[in-house]
Amino acid sequence: MPGFELFGDLERKEVNDVLDNGVLMRYGFDGMRNGHWKAKALESELQNTFQSKHVQLVSSGTAAVSVALASAGVGAGDEVIMPTFTFVASFEAIMILGAIPILVDIDDTLGLNPEAVEKAITPKTKAIMVVQMCGSMANMDALQVISNKHNVLLVEDACQAIGGTYKGKPLGSIGDLGCFSFDFVKTITCGEGGAVITNNKQYYTNADHYSDHGHDHIGTDRGAETHPFIGYNFRISELHAAVGLAQVKRLPEFLEIQKRNFNILREALSEIPEVTFRTVPDGGVESCAFLNFFLPDLETASKVSKGFTEHGVDVCWNYYNNSWHYIREWNHLKDLKSLYPISSEVKKGLEYLKTKDFSNSDKYISRNISCLIKLSWTEDEVKERANKMVNIIKNAL
Repeated sequence: MPGFELFGDLERKEVNDVLDNGVLMRYGFDGMRNGHWKAKALESELQNTFQSKHVQLVSSGTAAVSVALASAGVGAGDEVIMPTFTFVASFEAIMILGAIPILVDIDDTLGLNPEAVEKAITPKTKAIMVVQMCGSMANMDALQVISNKHNVLLVEDACQAIGGTYKGKPLGSIGDLGCFSFDFVKTITCGEGGAVITNNKQYYTNADHYSDHGHDHIGTDRGAETHPFIGYNFRISELHAAVGLAQVKRLPEFLEIQKRNFNILREALSEIPEVTFRTVPDGGVESCAFLNFFLPDLETASKVSKGFTEHGVDVCWNYYNNSWHYIREWNHLKDLKSLYPISSEVKKGLEYLKTKDFSNSDKYISRNISCLIKLSWTEDEVKERANKMVNIIKNAL
């Protein structure tokens, strides 16, 4: 991660196919295409990758979450449970629908704590959105039980976890709907792009129409298509899809490199007694896009993070004070700083953030260091990096 590190001839070929015929839009212009339909081809490839019946490409991972929720009827006043540790896009994608994000604590998986989820269920709860952060998963069995018990949707935001599996199933394919991002820093990239996956035909049909202004996509004359319901524009372009088509064909190659680099670092750090690793539920296999480990306390984690920066160990973060990925610094959400008026329903629904205690999440995020695994590292570079990390951690302890 990320796939742009290894761009090559295959990506150039797929992009040149699009430029040669001149059709950059994924729909219409059938006669000009010379048989090239990159978005359709990528959707077909992803059906196999995700072992899913239906795939709908969209413009981003954020769009994927919004489209997924909308396709299942989530909207104004509905509550969507989500974790405190994620990317800000998670609550943005919920709020754009007029729904209310209900943040709950994580556990040592760095994903949703099932006990916290159970306590957060109300009559307004429409969906549980589990975010498979940093290439691994929450306790999916427990979350599935809660989802079934309360008859609410289980939606997987697997934007950072392509290639991870749980009990043999690809992450993203376990819930009612799964969401993926193919932005510039993901394991496979389109530059910008995302996907909604599902085995539910109605959700897929809804996502297909909703993401393209409500077009029904029946027939070959786009101008004659009808609009069964209101939609918006979350389309991906053929250029973006072309890059993704090349990248998804290389996914096994990328995952093998990630796993090698991940294992070298993990093995080195595992020799330090004070270092522990995130819990991966039984039956789970990480994508190895990130290595996440815990130190004894925030003070040590801060020292290690600073030491990494000073000694050139890049792409490693302690998220405790991070404004993108953790609730503590999401002041724009807590204070509802918006360019447009927020509905009174959403305002009232978010009042809990003024007093909610997330100290259980703090216990994990404050001690966590998350290290991205690059694809471009040579084996020797990874070993040198591992030695640096070990020495820095030992000095901090």
